[in-house]
Amino acid sequence: MNRDAIQARLLQALAEIAPEVDGQTIEPARALRQQVDLDSADWLNFLVAVHEQLGIDIPDAEAARLSTLDKLVAYCAERLGA
Repeated sequence: MNRDAIQARLLQALAEIAPEVDGQTIEPARALRQQVDLDSADWLNFLVAVHEQLGIDIPDAEAARLSTLDKLVAYCAERLGA
């Protein structure tokens, strides 16, 4: 799976949590939670959806530093060997 496919899956996971968000407007280098106004419960649900979409667990210690879509894509690509 390449990075574009990973990003698409992440945006799909985000759409499950925040269906009102237009994935086309997400700025990949900007803090994701601020762009889509996710509270901590929504963020946790998003991480669960990422696991369901990609089979990747994101530990709490890592989740804090994965604040942007770019960072999430890179983390998932590394875990998937992409």
